[in-house]
Parts: sequence; C-alpha cells; structure tokens
Amino acid sequence: MMRILMMGVAAVALLVGTARAETIRVGVTAGPHAEILEVVRKVAAGHGFDIKVVEFTDYVIPNQALALKDLEANSFQHEPYLKNQIAKTGWKIVKVANTIGSPQGVYSQKYKKLADLPEGARVAIANDPSNGARGLMILALHGVIKLKDPNNVASTIADITDNPKHLRFVELDAAQLPRSLQDVDLVSINNNYAVQAGLNPATDAIAREAADGPWVNIVAVREADKDKPWVKQLIDAYHSEEVKAFLEKRFKGTYIATW
Repeated sequence: MMRILMMGVAAVALLVGTARAETIRVGVTAGPHAEILEVVRKVAAGHGFDIKVVEFTDYVIPNQALALKDLEANSFQHEPYLKNQIAKTGWKIVKVANTIGSPQGVYSQKYKKLADLPEGARVAIANDPSNGARGLMILALHGVIKLKDPNNVASTIADITDNPKHLRFVELDAAQLPRSLQDVDLVSINNNYAVQAGLNPATDAIAREAADGPWVNIVAVREADKDKPWVKQLIDAYHSEEVKAFLEKRFKGTYIATW
C-alpha cells in the first residue's frame, strides 16, 4: 500500500512539473526592444509560456550573457552585428527569426539637410563595426561620401574613397550618440536609442537608409538550443497579431514587422 501511495505521489509530482511553465530569459536593449518584448511576454503568458525580460544599456553584454548562459535568447540586434561579434569571439550563437525592421537615420540640430553640412563638419557614428558601417552607408547612399563598396556592411572610415566636404568622424558608443547631438554637426543614431531620446526617425532624421537593407533585427539563441520547443514558442509569440498591432499603434512606421 505504501509503495502504491509513493508511486501516486511521484506521478502527481511529475504532472505538476510538466504543467509548470518554463521560464525563458530574453535580453533586450532598453527602449523600443524592451517595450515590444513586454507585449511578446504577455502573448506568451496567455499560452502558458513564461518570458523574463532582461534589459541592457549597451550592445555587447546581451550576446556575452547569452553565450555564458545567463540568458536563453536575445532580441536587440541585426544579423551583421551578430556575425561581427561571432567573428571576434567564436560564440556559438545563431539567428532563429526576424523581428522588426526600421530605416535608420542621421540627425542634426544645426542643419536641415545633408547638403547644408559645412566643410570639415564633425560627424558622430557608432564605434562598433556594423553600426559604424551603417552610418557610413547612409552618407554614401545620399552622396555625401563614397565607399570602396557601398554595400559592404563591414565598411569603416578607412573604406571612404571620396570625402569632398572633408568630414571629420567621431566614433562613440552607440548608447552615447544621442547626447552628442549638441556637440557635433551630424549624428547617426540607432533607432532604439533615437526613440529612447525622444526622436522620431520617420520625421526628425534629415536622411534615412533604404527600408530593404540588411539591417532587419533578429532573435538569437545558442546554437545548441535552436531546435528546442521553447524557441518556436518564443517566435510564435513574437510573430503574433498582437505584437504587429502594437508596432503599428505605438511606433507608426518607425518600427515595422518583418514577418
């Protein structure tokens, strides 16, 4: 009788354990990515899937935290940035889904259009390779500079082949770029930091990149986890009508669904 009772208790414990929601820690940068993932979290919760949103203030730590197993996934970056990080670190991290897209812009408190930039104007861009390249590619797209390969997502200042205005480039941490607006003539700001600083990329930028570029944001996980059931649950929650509706209402075209 005691053995049967113990087996019954074990069975109940097993059922309880099975029913208990798995908690997945997902890293995001503060601002729009965090806002969006909060909606994803609520959608997932409705399906018995628990997401813990973990916010960061820079672009380096979320991948490091994922590699070190302090996160199960992250959602803050585009694929060129991830590939650059992997090339430098060897981290076994992979893309599992697209999330949002948003044409990035350049901003100025002094000038209304790029043609107004004076000789020797100071231009601030991100100091990480992929986002620095993104700023340079915007300028090349609009004819302010020329790059060795205008489609190279790893372009650097050394790849500028023509700089008729003799622009002087200042490289800063991406999170610090909005603060530099008053100190330089032009700033290339990633959209999540622009929105966080009260800027609207769709209306405040004096020039933007093409909407169909390579900079779509992604969900990334460790390579060993990419086929686990919770990955599909996370993607399904993100790729939901609720999230799409939130993007349209909250960001009005600044961030768009890419699924």
